[in-house]
Order: sequence, then C-alpha cells, then structure tokens
Amino acid sequence: MTDTLTVMGKVATDPTHSRTTTGIPVTNFRLATTHRRFDQATQTWVDAGTNWYSIAAFRQLGEHVKASLRTGDSVIVTGRLKIRAWEANGKQGTSVDIDAESIGHDLRWGTSAFLSASRAASAERARDLPAGAATRGALAPPTESAPDGDSVTDDGEWEAQDGADTMTVGASVPF
Repeated sequence: MTDTLTVMGKVATDPTHSRTTTGIPVTNFRLATTHRRFDQATQTWVDAGTNWYSIAAFRQLGEHVKASLRTGDSVIVTGRLKIRAWEANGKQGTSVDIDAESIGHDLRWGTSAFLSASRAASAERARDLPAGAATRGALAPPTESAPDGDSVTDDGEWEAQDGADTMTVGASVPF
C-alpha cells in the first residue's frame, strides 16, 4: 500500500537535476511547510514550526520542475510518501521524502504562465537562435496552428485564441 499525500509549501532549495544509476532523469529539491497559528495574547499570526520534505521528480516531470521552479516559489506537491532512517558522519536522523506525481505553483500567492511541453520546446529553440536571427520558420510557419487552435505569429510568438479575445504570449515566459 502506498501513502499518497498533497503538501503545500515553499521551494527551499533550487532544484538540482541528475540521473539515477539506471539513467533515469530526476530533479530534487527541499520543500518547507511552515505552520502558523493565531496568538490570542498578541493578536498576531506566529510561526509554529516547519516541516521539511525532500522532493524527487522523475522523468518528464523532473525536466519541467527544473525549468519552472526556483527557491521561494509557493507550490503544491502530490506524491508518494517515504519515511526513512539515515546515518552519516556519526549522525543519524529521519528523512521524509516524497516521490512527486504532480507539482504546480500555488496560485493563492501569485500568478504563473503555462507552456505545454511542445510550446516549451519551441520556446527553448527560439532562445538558442543567434541574436537578431529571424524566428519565422525557426519555431513554425505563421500559418501553423496548434491542436488547441493557437497559432504562431511572424515574430515567433504564440498567439492563443480564446473566443473573441486574443492573448499573445512571448517565446520566453519567466516563471
């Protein structure tokens, strides 16, 4: 039986990308969840302890995490819980790990821009072009449409069609 849980917190370390011994890509980071409570005596919110989790995101999820998350980002992580004892350099302790199944920004605290995997690859190719290079044709012809009805403009930007409204999203969107 696996224990699946959802945790909301802040990314405490920049995600690091590596490969397992069998060659599977993995991205790891630490997640901090700080509990707060209202102190009636002072009429203020106070921190009441922090839990720390080691998060591992494998394969494509790990690639997306490395490209999308930074220290301090508020996130929601769902995954399988693993609790393990460790010993190193004469010290011992317990590690609470989560093998992530899903990770996303917590939109209660800010906004986020989403690029599907195919759009992210196109944006990555656009960033690799030499300065001043024409992007027409580098991403896709301006007449090409994505499956959701979006299209690429002459200057290499994605143009999302949403009913009568049009929103243009640049090839590189900061997260």
